[in-house]
Amino acid sequence: MLLCLPGVLSPQQVAECRRIAEGAEWIDGNATAGQQSALAKHNMQLREDSTEAKRLGDVVLDALAGNQLFISAALPLKIFPPLFNRYQGGESFGTHVDNAIRAVRGTAYRVRTDLSATLFLSEPEAYDGGELTIESTFGAQEVKLPAGDMVLYPASSLHHVKPVTRGVRLASFFWLQSMVRDDADRGLLFDLDNAIQELARHQGLDHPIAVKLTGLYHNLLRRWADA
Repeated sequence: MLLCLPGVLSPQQVAECRRIAEGAEWIDGNATAGQQSALAKHNMQLREDSTEAKRLGDVVLDALAGNQLFISAALPLKIFPPLFNRYQGGESFGTHVDNAIRAVRGTAYRVRTDLSATLFLSEPEAYDGGELTIESTFGAQEVKLPAGDMVLYPASSLHHVKPVTRGVRLASFFWLQSMVRDDADRGLLFDLDNAIQELARHQGLDHPIAVKLTGLYHNLLRRWADA
């Protein structure tokens, strides 16, 4: 499932993130690349242990904690601390697949990467190129969203970032481990949750059908969840 989430960060939060990022130290993006990805990755990245990266990561995590669409779609169990990258001057990231397990450097914290996320911090008109292109059974899908919007997609997908030929593309990227490992199962639960919420808006959450569907949702989640 590929899902675009609008307005994860407010315009004020985006502006603050960009302000912090502008004054930070940027390093070669290969600092966090796997062996195969390092051959294709050409960008810059905030040091993951820097004060600025941690401040920005807290902004992202706080926003996600209150985003019901994200919680419904991802059913997050663990979230890798958000990272931040920058593309400019023709930089790109060739076709690759994300590592199955990500470890936070210097800790025992590990995340199975069920889902990948990219949160855009630059407006699309501020740069040319830079489309995140995700391959799926429906073909390649290009994503270039307004600042503050985020795309969520299976980490098992082949994907790449096209060269940025003008301007600067700034974004946060991270991975998460879902309570429901299987993407198809997670998609069914998301559709069911949306149907329940729609029914509740028209008939009320205490409507007998809404009660039955809510019970079905939780029984399926109980069956499929790792937590």
